[in-house]
Amino acid sequence: MSGISRVRLIGLGEVGQILARDLAAAGVDHITAWDVAFADEASGPSRAVSACGVHAASTPTDAAREAEVIISAVTAAEDVTAARAVAPGIARGAIYLDLNSASPGQKRASAEVVEAAGGRYVEAAVMSPFPPRRLASPMLLGGPHAAEALEALQALGFTGAEVFSDQVGGAAAAKLCRSVMVKGIEALLTESLLTARCYGVEGVVLDSLSDLLPIPDWESTARYMISRSLEHGTRRAEEMREASRTVGEAGVDPIMSDATAERQDQAAVHRSAQGAPGLGAMLDAILAGMKTTGGET
Repeated sequence: MSGISRVRLIGLGEVGQILARDLAAAGVDHITAWDVAFADEASGPSRAVSACGVHAASTPTDAAREAEVIISAVTAAEDVTAARAVAPGIARGAIYLDLNSASPGQKRASAEVVEAAGGRYVEAAVMSPFPPRRLASPMLLGGPHAAEALEALQALGFTGAEVFSDQVGGAAAAKLCRSVMVKGIEALLTESLLTARCYGVEGVVLDSLSDLLPIPDWESTARYMISRSLEHGTRRAEEMREASRTVGEAGVDPIMSDATAERQDQAAVHRSAQGAPGLGAMLDAILAGMKTTGGET
């Protein structure tokens, strides 16, 4: 038992639902959630309320009231909007954990809102896919309250968390610079292998990649990485737009980040191809979908 009994979740999507279940398992008695999708009773977050055993707040401000810990798990584009929405209900001294993949500038803007309301803002950069390790995923914490919040967060089950900086923004920069690489590789593999499949040379291309990076099974790796884009392309595209914002904030032209966001968006259109058996069949399914729609979008 963590000793913390009042946790509020802002966002009850995939990550929010994992948080709800894991926090309940950790002994948190009073978990309240709010999601903009609650306005639609048929939405996934609305249906998840009873399944996750959380109380649904009527407004984001109500969700934050009397909270000891508030966890923001919304889309990256809504990072600052979410902070502003809950700010009137934040109790003085409450920890506000920002899990969103937003740019350093966006994180700093959210921090200003939370601190002005009396809360303690802590940014968290999740440095791996979230579902496998769930609450224990590796996270870099940032901000002046990161060190004092660490013990409370670890008691809740955030055992992969570590303090990265006492400044807000550094952890987000590390996360999104990593995303430029990881999501970029997914985008490059998709474009390369779709083209190679059309020419019938994908096997040669994959074999040649082993000379560049000694990965034991490039075919399985490529299938996994492309399938991630198919399943989560929309969310990945949004994250890459935040990565693009991050690159731009550094004064660098985000040429590759912008292109990766577009490729990830296009991958999401062909999500149904994810179930095809094997890399070749998956590529064929994507190509067939492109012909049906007259293009990739």
